[in-house]
Amino acid sequence: MRRALVILSLTTLLVGCAGSGGPRPGPVEPSESGSASAQGGGRYALSGDAYPEDPPDVAQVPDAVPQREPRSRGGNTSPYEVWGKRYEVMADASGYRREGRASWYGEKFHGYATSNGEIYDMYKMSAAHRSLPLPSFVRVTSLDNGRSTIVRVNDRGPFHSEREIDLSYAAAARLGILEQGTGRVRVEAIDVERWLAKRGGDPQPDPSEDAAAVRASATADASDASRVASDAPADGVFLQVAALGSEEGARDLQARLETEIARPVRVASATGLHRVQVGPLDPSGQVAPVREQLRRAGFAQAFIVDDAD
Repeated sequence: MRRALVILSLTTLLVGCAGSGGPRPGPVEPSESGSASAQGGGRYALSGDAYPEDPPDVAQVPDAVPQREPRSRGGNTSPYEVWGKRYEVMADASGYRREGRASWYGEKFHGYATSNGEIYDMYKMSAAHRSLPLPSFVRVTSLDNGRSTIVRVNDRGPFHSEREIDLSYAAAARLGILEQGTGRVRVEAIDVERWLAKRGGDPQPDPSEDAAAVRASATADASDASRVASDAPADGVFLQVAALGSEEGARDLQARLETEIARPVRVASATGLHRVQVGPLDPSGQVAPVREQLRRAGFAQAFIVDDAD
């Protein structure tokens, strides 16, 4: 992976990233703003991006928490230019939804400034994007395995046209794309105001205060969904939509699916994973139409599991 230091004006520099990580440093590739040696050491002393030599366990790294933040003073100049190509920064991330390939960046840029002037920490849930305002919060979902995470966009890149987003090491680990270097994903902007409204204005409510309310809400939601799908059998199969490391993310997906497909949805949690499953369904007549509903909602990877699973 490489990151660009691109001259926006005589005095303004933009940091960007434009490649995928890999299991070890690779051969030197042409730099996005000149030769690697011309950068005078630092991050460019590495010939390529790399895994950390002794990485901590990032399985429990929490999702980024959407909250109100002013636009960063840095990294939002629009238009800006990289390699002779002009890019526009969106005025608002509302409604943004795209599918494409995600890459990741790690050791080479860890501890260096991002485009908006913050310090890149590869063990946090962050990302780089060409056009979303900085900062923005987006949900990134793997189209290969259904895993999902929320990241905070605070950097520019990747500047490869076939890539949609550049993820931190931790986010890439969550989605299972470290080994491959890239993976197919869906990127959806999170409406912070709606996010806060669902949580009573607090981006991350105190679990000790709200646990009872959450349980009551979940019970009510399940009851409503059961009434809507009263024809569902008491015993049957489930369609698994995703297995997420974040219980909050799984609950959000549960609520979204119950709205979009009008079927009961459960979250089955075990061994640190929270499996979002639709059902129970009668395998002889309900699975095919529900699977089609899920496909239209963007979840084509759903697969059948038994109740015991």
